[in-house]
Amino acid sequence: MLVPFENLPDSARVWVYQANRSFTQEELEEIKARLDEFLTQWTVHGSELKAGYDIKYKRFITIGLDQQVNPASGCSIDASVAFIQQLEKDYNVDLLDKMNVSYKQGEFVAYKTLIDFRKMAKNKSVSPNTIVFNNLVNNKEEYLNNWEVPASESWHNRFLK
Repeated sequence: MLVPFENLPDSARVWVYQANRSFTQEELEEIKARLDEFLTQWTVHGSELKAGYDIKYKRFITIGLDQQVNPASGCSIDASVAFIQQLEKDYNVDLLDKMNVSYKQGEFVAYKTLIDFRKMAKNKSVSPNTIVFNNLVNNKEEYLNNWEVPASESWHNRFLK
């Protein structure tokens, strides 16, 4: 059951997928249509899942699931990962690599490998005030309040010391 992301409770579980490049407007329209279709049909053991999505900065896809209605199972999570993997193939984009970092450079979102980000921190090219995206958030409340934060307030802080 597809619902607007903003209608999900703060306790809704979230999965954040960051792309290694920005999507074009045409790609975003196609991806939104595919997300609409997938989430409308997404089930757990034959029961509907109440889910929504959010797309930010033309490169982050966040799927939210109200687990109070029906919690995800291994099979339903596998189905969502397979959906994301298909997007990766169809758009020649990386969405599942957790060993990369996205951060803001002014109004732009930059994307670096963890190794490069660590080097940049060592060289003071990024600072504790650099806005990073903490894709490890677990629920909608964390996503809204702790996803886009200064590096000093995220797990990225370990590279700034």
